[in-house]
Amino acid sequence: MKMFGAIEAGGTKFVCAVGDENFNIIDRISFPTTYPGETMERIFDFFDRYKDLKAIGIGSFGPIDINIHSEKYGYITSTPKTNWRNFNFLGEMKKHYNLPIGWTTDVNAACLGEYEIGSAVDNHSCLYLTVGTGIGGGAILDGKIIEGFGHTEMGHIIIRNHPHDDFEGVCPYHKNCLEGLAAGPSIEKRYGIKAENLDEDHRIWRIVAYYLAQALVNYTLILRPEKIILGGGVMNQAGMIDFVREAFASLLAGYVETPDLDSYIVTPSLGDNAGIIGGLILARRAL
Repeated sequence: MKMFGAIEAGGTKFVCAVGDENFNIIDRISFPTTYPGETMERIFDFFDRYKDLKAIGIGSFGPIDINIHSEKYGYITSTPKTNWRNFNFLGEMKKHYNLPIGWTTDVNAACLGEYEIGSAVDNHSCLYLTVGTGIGGGAILDGKIIEGFGHTEMGHIIIRNHPHDDFEGVCPYHKNCLEGLAAGPSIEKRYGIKAENLDEDHRIWRIVAYYLAQALVNYTLILRPEKIILGGGVMNQAGMIDFVREAFASLLAGYVETPDLDSYIVTPSLGDNAGIIGGLILARRAL
């Protein structure tokens, strides 16, 4: 039985796991994202217990450098987390482990998990968007993650404000981009209350759904995926997926055909395991 390792490196917490070739998780740990040195020690302590690993897959918060021709390939680059800025994550892993290591963003890894064994099984293409502390997205076409000079940054597209929302946004780079208007911190900034503590009938949920629907219309028109999967903490709010579908239908206005919205815009069937299972798949691909 082949054994693989996976790392889901989030801005808030890290998850490390070991799984078999069928992506069954055998062991896992999670711990807060602190300083690079301390975090790497915890990673090494976990994986050093498994001497038969064949490969490791890493899905990391970003931005990261995925250009194999770049001098900074494998780095976390211009992240707002200043302690991690320009950190050679992949390089540190390769110093410690003489193994094939797959490297991509955390949302690309989650997209890969859903594509292979989750909500997008039997589809040729899909898009995954996570809506939580930040917003990020990844897309796959015929089994390949869509990327070019760099990876996608779907959370930072520019969108128009809701007619009843004059909030200026919280993104330090763009203010009122998608992440600046619809991620969890933007909700807390508006009201001084964490999103999960607001009533389920609060007007903010339809405002956020409007912003997410704008983004999904843009992605639909540009990429024409067969499936859109929405994950992350904000999407756990009761009724959010229905609010997004409703706003999407209104904004798209029948311009192009899509699958039935109940099967087109969905939540991840792998739940919170999408990213770590995607990491195991990435490891198998690296091998």
